[in-house]
Amino acid sequence: MRSENFFQNRTATITLIAASLIVIIALGIRQTFGLFYFDFSNDLDISITHFGFAMGLQMLLWGAFAPLFGIITDKYGGNVAIFIGFFFYLAGVVFFYLGFNTGFYFTLTIGILIGVGLGSTAINIPISVVAKHFPISNRTIATGIVTSAGSFGYFVSPLIVNYSLVETGWETTILYFVFFLTLGLFVSLFITTPKVPIGSTPHENKQTATQALKEAFSNKSFIYLTLGFFVCGWHIALVATHIPTYVNDRGLPDWCAAAILALIGIFNMIGTLTAGYLSTKYSKKLILSAIYLLRGVSIIYFIFLPPSVFNAMVFGITFGFLWLATVPPTNGLVAHIFGTKYIALLYGIVFFSHQVGSFLGAYLGGVFYDLYGSFDYAWYISIALSIFAGLIHLPINEKAIERVQTV
Repeated sequence: MRSENFFQNRTATITLIAASLIVIIALGIRQTFGLFYFDFSNDLDISITHFGFAMGLQMLLWGAFAPLFGIITDKYGGNVAIFIGFFFYLAGVVFFYLGFNTGFYFTLTIGILIGVGLGSTAINIPISVVAKHFPISNRTIATGIVTSAGSFGYFVSPLIVNYSLVETGWETTILYFVFFLTLGLFVSLFITTPKVPIGSTPHENKQTATQALKEAFSNKSFIYLTLGFFVCGWHIALVATHIPTYVNDRGLPDWCAAAILALIGIFNMIGTLTAGYLSTKYSKKLILSAIYLLRGVSIIYFIFLPPSVFNAMVFGITFGFLWLATVPPTNGLVAHIFGTKYIALLYGIVFFSHQVGSFLGAYLGGVFYDLYGSFDYAWYISIALSIFAGLIHLPINEKAIERVQTV
C-alpha cells in the first residue's frame, strides 16, 4: 500500500474510524476529571491528596492492564479487548453515579474500575491495532490520526463538561458519560485485527510472545524508549489533574482551566498529526528529544512569568502542541525496530512506564500541594524530567533488528 492509496483498504479504513471514535470517548471523558475536583471536595469531602491518589491509581492501572489487554488483542482481537475495557469503564461511572463515590468507593470507582477500563479503550490498544493495518510508509500518519482524534476529545470535552457542571451539576454530567461509554461499547465491535499484520516478516510471524519480550528487554533502545515515556506520563497527569487548582491559586478566572484543557486538545490535534508526518521523513528519536525539551520550555514560560490569562493561553497552545505528539514516533519506533506482530504487547510495556509516571505526577502533585501549599516542586521536577527525556532518546538505534530465524 503506497501513501496515495491510504484509504483503499476498506477494513483498515473502518478500523481507523472506529479507533478514532473510541479514543474521542475514552480520552475525552478522562481529560475532564480535574474539572470535578471542587464539586467532589465540597459535596463528597474528597481531599486533594485523595483525589490525586485516585487519579494516579487510575493512570497506573491503565498502564498495568495495557500489556494484558495487548496480549488479548494480539491473540483474540482488538474488538474483544476494547469491549471488555469499556465494560469496566462503564461500570466505574455507573457505580459512581449510583452513590459509590465516597471514601474507599471513590478510589474503587474512579481509580480502579475506570483505570482498568482505560487499559484498552484509551490510546495504546486502538493505535496498536491500527498500526497492524498500515505499512511503515503510512503507519505513523495513521496512528497520528487516531491520536489527534483523542485530542479532539480533549478539546471538546472540557468545554461541554464545564458548561454542564455550571448548568446541570456534576451528577447529571456523570450520567451523560454513561451514554457515551455505552456508545463506545457498540463502536468497539467495528474494530478488526488482521491475522497477518501489514509489513510483518516470516521470521517475526514465527516468534512467540515470550521471545518478543526477551528480545525487547535485551535491547537498550527499548529501555530508553520506556524511560522516556515515563516523563510523558508525569507531565500529562500533573497538568490534567491539577491545572484547575493551580490556575485558581494564581488568581485566574474559573473558566481559564477549561480553556487551557480545550486549547491543549485542539492544538494537540495539530501537534500529533505534525509529529506523525515528520516521523515518516526524519529521525523519530530526534523528534522525541525535541518534543520533550520544548515541553520544559513551555513549563518554564508558564510558571515563572507573571500569571495572566494571556500566558495561560500560550501555555495551553504550546503544551497542547506537544501533548501527545510523543505517541506516533514512540509507537512508530517500537513497530519499526521490533515489528508489528506483538506491537500491542510491547507498546503496552512502554505505555506502562508512561502510566507509572502518570501516577506519580497526579499523586505527588497533590501531596506537594498539601505539604507546601503549592505545586512548585512538582513543576521543578517536570522541568528536570524534560531535560532527562530530551537526552535519553539520543542513543536509540533506529534500525530494525535482524532476527535469527525461529525454528
